[in-house]
Amino acid sequence: MQYENEMTVQFQAKSENEAFARVVAATFVSQLNPTISDIADIKTAVSEAVTNAIIHGYENKEGVVTLYCGYINDKVTIIVTDKGKGIADIEQARQALYTSKPELERSGMGFTVMETFMDDMIVESVVGVGTKITMTKIINRDTFL
Repeated sequence: MQYENEMTVQFQAKSENEAFARVVAATFVSQLNPTISDIADIKTAVSEAVTNAIIHGYENKEGVVTLYCGYINDKVTIIVTDKGKGIADIEQARQALYTSKPELERSGMGFTVMETFMDDMIVESVVGVGTKITMTKIINRDTFL
């Protein structure tokens, strides 16, 4: 697919980089003049995807998370990829309240949050290879500027 504009950034799988990823995605999308609500939705979804990669994919061990953003017209595509342990049962992982880390008091709502705040989400994963989360959002341009 040919995007009008796109960017890719890689960062260490460290919890402090979750905020960095949110800001990078929001800043990239800001050139489309989105509403504040759209920016908040994107920041929340990116935060969840990156947190999942760090906590579940790499289990807080060393690794690299890749964040890709691209757009065509008003449709933004955001891809978060890790080369961590992968997800054995994607359907189970997508169930609300399911968590593979109950000892960490995780809510099990990460995928549900991503699906709620984005227009579409695809999860691809191979055990031992990693996970790719592809999310799309149609931007509702702010007409007050």
